[in-house]
Amino acid sequence: MKNTIRVERAIHEMTQEDLANAVGVSRQAINSIETGKYVPSTLLALKIAAYFGKTVNDIFKLEEGD
Repeated sequence: MKNTIRVERAIHEMTQEDLANAVGVSRQAINSIETGKYVPSTLLALKIAAYFGKTVNDIFKLEEGD
C-alpha cells in the first residue's frame, strides 16, 4: 500500500514525531507506515487522514497485488 504521509508532513512542516504525537502512536510506527513496512489499522488510517483534513483514499492507495 502506498501513502502520501511524507508529502503531507512536508506540506505541514512537521516531523514524524509531531504526527505521531498528534495521532497517539510512536514515531517508529509513523516511519514504518511511511516506508510501507506496516499497514495501519482502520482507526489509525482514519486518524491520520482526519488530522490532515483528507480522506483515507487521499492518503492511502492500494497497489497492484494488495
